[in-house]
Amino acid sequence: MSSAMMMERPGMTMPGMMGAAGMSAPMSPSMSPMSSMNWVMVPRCTFKVEKCDGGMKIKCICTDKMACTMMQNLCTALAGGMCSYCCMMNGMMLCSCNLTMGMCTCEMTKDGACMTCTSGDAKCCHMIQACCACLQSMLEAGCTCCMMMNNTPVCCGCC
Repeated sequence: MSSAMMMERPGMTMPGMMGAAGMSAPMSPSMSPMSSMNWVMVPRCTFKVEKCDGGMKIKCICTDKMACTMMQNLCTALAGGMCSYCCMMNGMMLCSCNLTMGMCTCEMTKDGACMTCTSGDAKCCHMIQACCACLQSMLEAGCTCCMMMNNTPVCCGCC
């Protein structure tokens, strides 16, 4: 699959951050560094971000049919959990947002998926739209975004 990226999944941490208490799991002498890592193939996509009534929409668009199907299957399997994203530049995480202040839904489109996060509360709506503005500016500056559901990456890409 040419339109996928490999991402390291070191335990339950975010990319670029250390494990629990700043320590990584000790390796036995018989384990090579590569055998102790947890990798996942993540579909590569193009992001379109926009504010909407009550919140924001993140559209993930895949041009590769196989990557699109993989992303849609991941979204379907992980639906109903926490939605979040992180923005990275040169392998370092710059911004991370857990969209816990709203109700997030994911619907499939013909070329990907659209994640909508909304809230009826005015303050929560303001926070969601601030996250939208932050994500948009990060993408426009050349950052890579990784969208996650239940802390599992479902797609990565840029705008």
